[in-house]
Amino acid sequence: VFDSLLETDIHSVLVRIEANAAHMASGFARLNGEVGVAICTSGPGATNLITGIATAYADSIPLVCITGQVNSALVGSDVFQEADITGAAESFVKYSYLVRKAGDIIPEVLGVDHSRRPENAQPFEMPAVCPVCGAPVVQEEGEAAFRCTGAECPAQLLRSITHFAGRDAMDIEGLGPALVQSLVEEKLVSSPADLYTLRLPDVAMLERMGEKSAQNLLSAIEKSKQNPLSRLLFAFGIRQVGQKAAETLARQYGTLDALMQADREQLTQTFDVGEVTAGNLYRWLHSPQSLHLIRRLREAGVNMTQPDQQESRRLEGLTFVLTGTLSRYTRAEATQRITRNGGKVSGSVSKKTSYVLAGEDAGSKLAKAQSLGIPILDEDALDAMLSE
Repeated sequence: VFDSLLETDIHSVLVRIEANAAHMASGFARLNGEVGVAICTSGPGATNLITGIATAYADSIPLVCITGQVNSALVGSDVFQEADITGAAESFVKYSYLVRKAGDIIPEVLGVDHSRRPENAQPFEMPAVCPVCGAPVVQEEGEAAFRCTGAECPAQLLRSITHFAGRDAMDIEGLGPALVQSLVEEKLVSSPADLYTLRLPDVAMLERMGEKSAQNLLSAIEKSKQNPLSRLLFAFGIRQVGQKAAETLARQYGTLDALMQADREQLTQTFDVGEVTAGNLYRWLHSPQSLHLIRRLREAGVNMTQPDQQESRRLEGLTFVLTGTLSRYTRAEATQRITRNGGKVSGSVSKKTSYVLAGEDAGSKLAKAQSLGIPILDEDALDAMLSE
């Protein structure tokens, strides 16, 4: 089995050994009941198709895992043919690792089998740029993940457009993951901006659509152009810029142009925006792919301003923290009610917190507020404050 694995052109293989006969024949010690061998070839890093996290997968070569009992049915020639393992490519095999099953999916690496490492093996280095789109790859302090920063990276297309169209983002009714996948597979979209250039005949031809459904979708897309800047900022999917931060930034700067003119130091002066978030935002707003996306959205007529929605200044100078499940409002709606009346919403409880708005199943934030003597409000109390 292992000699055959060395003659492959796939990126990596994980074999979990359970059958005693196969385990004895393999020559690898059995530890804690389950032992495997991962044999990995060299190759450039690639970008995770879902999250944009760069991992040590070979470019355009699949990660193949073989699990379960090692027997003729599993590792016979039919399996090798199905995996398209053909030809000899021993020169590509660089590392051999001893692994064991430590969870349902992720194996634990126990060590390296140096006896199987060729003399010309080179240590793997993460790429400085995404191998799919060429955008810079960044690693945040304290994290193992490397992330592609491309706003229009093809490897992130499905997830980025699904997020862009989501209820809390541009709120494009009817544009769920399945329809987004159809649009991507038919090559009708390669960027969120392409949503605004879709044509009725092209959408109507998609499976389970038809002309009426297609027209409803295009109407929802057209309606989304009028969304406030806060929704657009959240729709961009910028690292650590959630709904609350997007709302705060949109209210403070008013227009996307003004936000793009701010430097990192100015961004950190925004309430609840720290250095890391400011860095992510500044980097995203000034990357070539982001600038291209923004230009196309602007040309399509997408609104990039935040309307003045200030209702009153009743809560001016007060800072609120939300915790638990609210019965009448979503978190986003409660946040809007507070900010539109002059208040601020923070994500953590401190001595500077004025009130904690608590719903059902409130957790540690409620306990900390009680220990600090911070007043606790329910939704009725908040409504009463806003009606005074």
